[in-house]
Amino acid sequence: MVGIIVLQIVLIILNAIFSSAEISVISMNETKIKQMAEEGDRRAEKAVLLLEKPAKFLEAIQAAVTFAGLLSGAFVAVYFAELAKSAVMEVFAGKMIASEQVIYGVSVIVVTLILTYVNLLFGEILPKRAAMSKSEDDAFKMIGILFLVAKLFAPLAGLLHISSNIFLRMIGINPEEEQEVVTEEEIRMMLAEGKEQGTIQKEESKMIQNVFEFNDTTAEQVSTRRRDLVCLNLEDDAQEWEKTIRECRFSHFPIIDSNQEDVVGILDTKDYFRSEDKSKEYVMKNAVDDPYFVPENMKANILFAHMKKVRIYFAVVLDEYGGMSGIVTLHDLVEALVGELEEEEMPAKPEDIKKIKEDVWRIQGCAQLDEVSEALGVEFPEVFDTFSGFVWDAIGRVPAEGEKFSLEVNDLKIDVKNIENHMVDYAIVRKVKKRGSNEADI
Repeated sequence: MVGIIVLQIVLIILNAIFSSAEISVISMNETKIKQMAEEGDRRAEKAVLLLEKPAKFLEAIQAAVTFAGLLSGAFVAVYFAELAKSAVMEVFAGKMIASEQVIYGVSVIVVTLILTYVNLLFGEILPKRAAMSKSEDDAFKMIGILFLVAKLFAPLAGLLHISSNIFLRMIGINPEEEQEVVTEEEIRMMLAEGKEQGTIQKEESKMIQNVFEFNDTTAEQVSTRRRDLVCLNLEDDAQEWEKTIRECRFSHFPIIDSNQEDVVGILDTKDYFRSEDKSKEYVMKNAVDDPYFVPENMKANILFAHMKKVRIYFAVVLDEYGGMSGIVTLHDLVEALVGELEEEEMPAKPEDIKKIKEDVWRIQGCAQLDEVSEALGVEFPEVFDTFSGFVWDAIGRVPAEGEKFSLEVNDLKIDVKNIENHMVDYAIVRKVKKRGSNEADI
């Protein structure tokens, strides 16, 4: 009996070693292990050999674990089942509670359940959980044993591998077909979980999300819109150009012709200020580059790669009619990936929609009308893209530069505080009680 108990303990210990070693190796940092192997670490070299073919390694370990389980069932379970049967028959001697075969069968089931519990607890669950909390140095101590077991059971694992491939092909599955290890959706789910658990910061999660969305983003979406641009007019004199350049302090300026639609060049302020001659003729020849045009629907990732390749910082975005709808810089594309970059001496950009108090908002003219609708809970016509466009339509005219006015429309009182470039700069918007008709006080 002592020998059988010792055999069971040995089998549990072997099972525990195999299970913990398996988890230890799988959880190792593969990049670090390869670096250590290149530096001549023998244990790391063995670990690399195991990690290079994880399927075969896992099959060998599984074969070893199964072998230990079979030995336990073949010898230990049968032995203790016989003991249990004899004990039951002795207790109930002379009483026919069941046949000997039934008693033996029940004994086998009970003993197997008990041994399964003991094997799972001490041979699988506890060793694996302990291995997950161990350091890589502790895991390295098991490499030699694991490598030996993998070699010892390699023939059996190879036979199992071939057999499984044959059966998979019989049911129409190609075992050699490579499958995508991790999908974009799985990474997004891991990001969400990591963010929830606090292991991934909000900024880190946002940046990775931006990388996935970058391929679906268009040039139009990252561009600075035409209404927000400061351009140099080809018909203005050199003094007017210099005044605009010094006041606005941008690195590049589009130069437009008399119809204010066609871009004829891009002025680089570094070249402009390097030159002592500020005449238009000299500037046009030495500080102005040809414009690089891109369509609105061009994907941001393609545009980014091309602008880096040809070393272009500034691109002009054209709409479907060939007119300029905006501009895109490398700075804009980088911001689409990493988030907004605050520039030195640049004032913070106000929020497009900011709630001041109950039923009162400060709204920028460039705010998207669908976002305004969602924030205020008010329906707007779908023909307008921005809040400024909606106000234009409501007053029925082009507002003058610097003008201030108020109007009531859609159960809202809109106090426009400033007009810049004939567009609404910002307005204070209040919800008002319903009236019989819309009215405007302009």
